[in-house]
Amino acid sequence: MTGILVVLPVVGPLLAAAALLAWPARPLLRRVTGLAVSGLVFVTAICLLAVVRSGTVLTVRIGGWAAVVAIRFAVDVFTGLMLCAVALVVLGCLASAAGTGQDRHPFFVPLALVLAAGANGALLTVDLFNLFVLIEVMLVPSYVLLALRGQARDVRAGRVYVATNLLASTLLLAGVGLLYGVHGSVQLNELVGAARESSRVAAAGGVVLVALAVKSAVVPVHAWLPRSYSEAPPVVVALFSGLLTKVGLYALIRVFAVLYGGSADHQWVIGAAALASMLVGVLGAVGEHSMRRVLSFHMVSQIGYVLLGLALFTHESLAAAIFYLVQYILVKTALFLCTAAVHADRGTDRLVALGGLAMTRPVLAAAFAGAALSLAGLPPFSGFLAKFLLIKAAAAGGAWVAVAVALGVSLLTLTSMLKVWGSVFWGLPGAARPAATGWRPQAWATLPALTLAVATLLLGLAGQQLLILSEAAATGLTNPTEYLAAVLR
Repeated sequence: MTGILVVLPVVGPLLAAAALLAWPARPLLRRVTGLAVSGLVFVTAICLLAVVRSGTVLTVRIGGWAAVVAIRFAVDVFTGLMLCAVALVVLGCLASAAGTGQDRHPFFVPLALVLAAGANGALLTVDLFNLFVLIEVMLVPSYVLLALRGQARDVRAGRVYVATNLLASTLLLAGVGLLYGVHGSVQLNELVGAARESSRVAAAGGVVLVALAVKSAVVPVHAWLPRSYSEAPPVVVALFSGLLTKVGLYALIRVFAVLYGGSADHQWVIGAAALASMLVGVLGAVGEHSMRRVLSFHMVSQIGYVLLGLALFTHESLAAAIFYLVQYILVKTALFLCTAAVHADRGTDRLVALGGLAMTRPVLAAAFAGAALSLAGLPPFSGFLAKFLLIKAAAAGGAWVAVAVALGVSLLTLTSMLKVWGSVFWGLPGAARPAATGWRPQAWATLPALTLAVATLLLGLAGQQLLILSEAAATGLTNPTEYLAAVLR
């Protein structure tokens, strides 16, 4: 039974997508199917997390092949947390797409389901070559989703996105090939600490980490993200923000923990990239003038916080990084879904053309305010607790420069969020008018964003359970004995 639960997050969305493509359905049936399958995956992820929260690791070998060539999936606490967050993001984005009318294209829902299946598979796999394959399964539908509207700006954004990710994919495949060549295996259970024992393995692993850094938009390989995300359809950007770069971050954390074991010789590189990402991202956001560009640069900045916990590589810092990553996925998706609702209502997300939405769309304003305050790290939202835990871990490790940077970036994040609030929700209405598309946003279009914003508040007020799970996930990274033993079985 548990084997079925492990593969369901991949197989379920793929089967549903195939059925919708083979037998084109009415919009209502597509929406119901997408929401039902995503809801089932979310419930499955919760069940898996409940099983592994005590330290158990679930594994399954697909197809009955020999261990050398078998496709293996494994679920520990870290994977379970990410599966839950990803499933909630997909559910929220499909609901928002239905409310704003962005899922009217018959391919939208099937492509979103294939994207979700690829993301879930990348989280579950324990083999680096299969990781490459599943990331490609995730990326192929994302290429189509970017250009689905056929508008010139979508094509421009798609060119940057496709070119960068194809380069990163080539680099990732080369790194996996190099690892296999110098070590003879790319299965995680056979790579534990290998970079410490061999400089050649360390170099090959470095190629893999650089490729994952590109896919995660880590500075200095980040410029593709604001250039492509700022022009893409708003709900598509929300979906990407919760899945694509976060899967890259998850893989980066997992590979570094297994392959390098937190080696002090390599921590400084990740630490430098973390601080650079935090600063470059927030400074870019302060100077932008559209909601999507501001939030895209903030994605780069917030990735730096997660990497800071990885760079410190203590139990406390890893727990803080995992806590931060999970809540940040929800926060950033909520903000992009707010942007989607604004764009559907007013036809633009340019700050100068907006204003007064707090009076006409109070629910939308409340959702944005809650998510923005969490992003800036203000109490009682989850972002405050996440940043507090990271700063505490950095102070305990004597990383005072990182503490200063984290505090300064939080202040600048708040400044940019106040700028967006003042331009979009406060004051008098701007020049923008509803676009003549024949579609008016449904009254419940802001409900997904509000739900995620409320979730960030609850995680701030009662985040003890998430913190306990994050600590258990950190234990699995610093002492992967149980995880690797389960993979060997």
